[in-house]
Formats: sequence, C-alpha cells, structure tokens
Amino acid sequence: MPKISIFLLIIIITSLLTIISTINYWVFPLISPSNRPSDHHYNVGDQVPLFANKVGPLNNPSETYEYFGLPFCPPDLLIRRKKSLGEVLSGDHSTSTRYDIKFLEMKESEILCTKTLGREEVGKFRDAVQRDFYFQMYYDDLPFWGYIGKVEGESLTSDMKGPRFYLFTHVQFNVLYNGNHIIEVHAFSDPNHVVDITEDAESDVKFTYTATWNVTSTQYSNGDEDDREIGWACIDGDVFRCPALLSLFCAVLGSGTQLFLVVCWLFLLFSLGLLEPYVHGTFCTAAVVIYTITSAVAGYTAASFHCQFSETGWERSVLLTGILFMGPILLVLSILNTIAASYGSTAALPFGTIVLLFPIYTFIIALFLALGGIVGRYYSCTKFVPPTKRYVREIPPLTWYRKIQIQMFLGGLLPFSAVLVELHLFYASMWSYKLFTLPSILFLSFSILVCLTTILSVGLTYIQLSVEDPEWWWRSVIRGGSTAIFMFVYCIYFYARSQMNGFMQLCNFLGYNICICYAGFLMLGAVGFRASSWFIYRMNYSVKSE
Repeated sequence: MPKISIFLLIIIITSLLTIISTINYWVFPLISPSNRPSDHHYNVGDQVPLFANKVGPLNNPSETYEYFGLPFCPPDLLIRRKKSLGEVLSGDHSTSTRYDIKFLEMKESEILCTKTLGREEVGKFRDAVQRDFYFQMYYDDLPFWGYIGKVEGESLTSDMKGPRFYLFTHVQFNVLYNGNHIIEVHAFSDPNHVVDITEDAESDVKFTYTATWNVTSTQYSNGDEDDREIGWACIDGDVFRCPALLSLFCAVLGSGTQLFLVVCWLFLLFSLGLLEPYVHGTFCTAAVVIYTITSAVAGYTAASFHCQFSETGWERSVLLTGILFMGPILLVLSILNTIAASYGSTAALPFGTIVLLFPIYTFIIALFLALGGIVGRYYSCTKFVPPTKRYVREIPPLTWYRKIQIQMFLGGLLPFSAVLVELHLFYASMWSYKLFTLPSILFLSFSILVCLTTILSVGLTYIQLSVEDPEWWWRSVIRGGSTAIFMFVYCIYFYARSQMNGFMQLCNFLGYNICICYAGFLMLGAVGFRASSWFIYRMNYSVKSE
C-alpha cells in the first residue's frame, strides 16, 4: 500500500507540473502585459514592437511559412515571440526584425541592410514572387500585409522571352494614430525600387524602408482599406426610424407585455402556494384579476413607446391597446356563449354574470389603462431613439431564404419543437378531466420557450441587418410570435386524434385555442421585439462609444 500511495503521489505531482507548465507556456501569453490593449499607449520616440510573422501564397491561406524562411535581412539577434495556444494553432511564428519604427518618428529611405543574394536565394525569392507570396507582420499587435514582388509579362513575348520577376526592396509603412495610441498600419511596396531576379545569378540588393505617420479621428481599426460602409454601418440611421402603423405597434407591444406579466404572476402564485390548480375556478379568477390590474402596465408601455416618436396621438395607442386583445376575445366568447346557450349547456354564462363582467371591463380595466397611459406620457424613461437619416434608404432585393416567411418558419419551428411534449400535456389537461402536467414543469417549458424566442429573435435580426434591411420592428414581432401559428396547427392535429366530436365541442375547442394562440402570439411577439430592441441598442451604443 505505501508503494502504491507513493506511486499515485508521483503521478499527481507530475500531472500538476504538466498542467502548470502548459498554462505558463500557452495561456499566460494571452494575458501578459505586452498583449493588453490598455498598455498600448506611447509617447514620442517610444519603441513600438514590430514582429514579422509569416509568408505564404495569397490564394492558399493555409499554406504559410516562417518569415525568415526567405532570405530577408535577419536581425543580429533573432528573438522569437512567446506564443499562446491560439497562435500555435494558427501557425503564427512571430520573430523580431531589423525595422526600427518608433512612435511618431518619420523614416525616409532608411537602409535596412545590404546583402548579396546567391543563386539559391534568388531562386527562393523568384519562386515566392511567381506564387504571389505576401508577408504578414504585427506592429503594436496590429496586423498588416504586403507583397514580396511582382511579375511582368505573364506570357512569352515576340522575342521568345518569358515573364520577368522583380523583388520589392523598399517598403513604405503608413501608420495611423489617434492621440497616444496606434489605430491602423499599412505596408506598401514601391514599384520603383525593385531588383530583377529572373535569372539564376548573384544579385546585390539594398533593402530600405520609409515610415510615415498620419493622424486620424477613427478610434478603431476597420481592418480594410475600402472605406465603403456596409452592413450595419450604412443603415444605422434607418433602423430607428418610426415603425409603420405606430399606434397598432404600440398596442401590440402593450398587450404582449401585459400578457407576459400575467403568465409570470400566475407562475409566481403557483410557486408560492397561493394558487392551487386543482381547486375549481381559482385559476380563472386569478387570471381575470391579474389581467385587470396589469392593464396599467399595458397603458404605460403603449404610451411611453409612442411618445418616443411623437408627442401627440398617444391616446389612440392606449385605446387600441385596450381593444386589441380583449376585443377579439370577447367576440369569440360571445359566439361560444351563444352556441352553448342554444344547446342548453351549462357552459353558457348566466345573464347576470355577463352584466357583472361588462362594467368590470368597461370601467375598471379602462381606468387602469388610462392611468398607465398618463404615467407613460409624462413620466416615461428618457427618450433614447437616436436621430435618423432624412431620406429612406432603398432596401436591396432579398434572396428567398431571407424573406419574412422563411424567417417566421425558422423563428417558430425551433421553440415549438422544444416544448411540443409539454404542449401536448397542456392540451390534454385542458380537454380532459384530470391534470397531466405540473405547474413547475410547465414553468420550465415556458422558460425554455422564452429563451429560445429571445435567442432566435436576436440572431434573425442580426442576419436581417447584415443584408442592409433596416425594417426590423414588425418583423421582430412576427418572428417572435410565429410559434403560436405552429401551436394552432398542432391543436387541430390534437383534435383530429382525440375522441371529441360534435359541433358545439368543435366550436369550443377551436374558439378557446384561438384565444390561447392569439395571446401567445402577442406575448411572444413582445418578447421577440424586446430581445431585438435590446440587441440593436446595445450594438448602436457599442459602435458610437468606439
């Protein structure tokens, strides 16, 4: 036993030493002081690190070699930069060079070295030029690229001579800076400083370089010499333009937010033990009471959102909010109640109950809506809609898989698939005489549904903006609420597989499921909009802060 314990101890110590050495060799370079952006600030004349990384053919990005694999001018002491794990996996081999470019110091035709290239070295350069080799370097950890040479006369000339190969011997570094930090670096090869390396003969070469510094107002590197704005950059003045049918949009947002709160409050009451799903009638009573109280939230949401675009007309948005959901619901319930009364069913509401519910909706809910609207009008959050461009930008034509129908399918199918099993149990509990699911499991499925709707809304909105389509307001609502369409289709399938029959049962089944799916559309549509809105404002804030 002691020998086994000592053996295990040796294995553990060896493993720990291996892990520590691995972290020290590969991981620590990622967080070393030389790699922290906060340290990249310089004074005039400060030494700025410049490393040569690799060379390779332009059209073969995976084929790279060490920079000094070609006979450039190596420094007297070649120092290899300590590599992180990511740099090892990327094939980076950063080494020191002879270039001496200090912060804000101009260099004009500075001699790097003078050397005589042998026939073998000339052959290496000629092969690299023929294969269109580029070099990559890092200056203050900013990558830049340049060409090694050029080819003239790709085909045979009239005197049966082939193409000529030229090696660039002069590099012009153009460094852009802002204040005391470097923004971007470019390397340009001078076509007037070349050496003909077509023949296999020794050649005397003088390598030189120039460094120029130019101030810029840009605070980050765009990584591209083409300054044409694409994607988000060219539509940032259009994404915050007022959505079409503003009052209707505010009503959808207000009603959806209210319904989301109603569901959350019901789950909270279940978790606290204040609401028992098994006690007959308590669920419906709680839902009606909570919906009545949260009408203030609906009015506030509609009015505050409306006032971000217009100081007038918010009353119409609040009024439409009160009608958008309860109007169709009361119409469907009235039809179902009439059918039930014609059958003499106990499902028909008594006339006295209808008389009681009517003033509740007309006065109490309307009062809460109005109060919420007034608060939203005068005490809403700070106006955060950025300014928009004067003229509407033309939207480029979209491919078929980027259109709203396909995005609705994608935005609804995945959340629906994730909660399909629980949805079946929910329908079974509604249309039978016992419960097939628990509130805790139902809450878990609801959370998954909300999370997937949020993630997909953000992803699909990003895809839409990346193709320069700024009309995201209504699309975010429709994409988020499209899960309700799949729910309604499934309810028809559920009815076809069940033993339910008769006109009255069919009307009740379809009527109540229409109400549920309509509420789900508004609720998930509001979730989709909130997620997309948060993403866009965060992205806009990040761009502006840079």
